[in-house]
Amino acid sequence: MSELSTLARPYAEAVFKTAIENKSVSKWSDMLEFLSVVMLDNEMTKIVINPKVNHEQLTQLLLDICQDQLSKEGINFLKLLVQNDRLILAPQISELYESFKAEHEGYVDVDIISAYALSKDEQKNFATMLEKKLDKKVHITSSIDKSLIGGFLAKAGDKVIDGSIRGQLQQLAKKL
Repeated sequence: MSELSTLARPYAEAVFKTAIENKSVSKWSDMLEFLSVVMLDNEMTKIVINPKVNHEQLTQLLLDICQDQLSKEGINFLKLLVQNDRLILAPQISELYESFKAEHEGYVDVDIISAYALSKDEQKNFATMLEKKLDKKVHITSSIDKSLIGGFLAKAGDKVIDGSIRGQLQQLAKKL
């Protein structure tokens, strides 16, 4: 786990606990995603790390940007992140929050990387297979990586299933 994720974890846990208590899990998901997108902008990152920009200026700038996207609790959370110089962690907080949400709702996000585009039927078959293997509902995101040569690579959290020809060739090379 990266250092940024370690720093972000307490914030994500606190927000998730609050969201569960207030029955606002989806609302918080949207707010954190929006804040994450704002913080992934290179220009915004430069402003946030600039020591000449004080907390009040930064808070006001972000409130102007986020206007209707944040609830009262979201605004308070934003102010807390600014005050503690943790605003740069917004993408990691959002990512951790989404993993807590997935765990709570009983599903897992799975990235399927294949050498060629998968049809809807193939995606459905993968989903069925992975639901049995992981014992959870799965949400699949697929992408293409021609370097796999053939087959697929499935990533679900910290689990990786390598069914690619490239992976098999690497295993064979290790054995030789």
